[in-house]
Amino acid sequence: PRVATYLAGAGPPARRATAMDQPVKYCKVTKVLGRTGQTGQVTQVRVEFLDDPARSIIRNVKGPVREGDILTLLEWEREARRLR
Repeated sequence: PRVATYLAGAGPPARRATAMDQPVKYCKVTKVLGRTGQTGQVTQVRVEFLDDPARSIIRNVKGPVREGDILTLLEWEREARRLR
């Protein structure tokens, strides 16, 4: 068991928000648009949300990805800029 030490009367230490506390959204890769990044390590993809198939956005993905993959997005409001 973990033993927490804190000042008497101060109460337990404040709990930090972690990624596990955040809601997530699942989306499906519909199209791979291209590679980006200084050395091409990032892939730009178009994704559609599983809970709202009419909505799609462009995201940057690091690591291997192909059409049909399901991504878990911790942050889903931000959209990537298109490649030139």
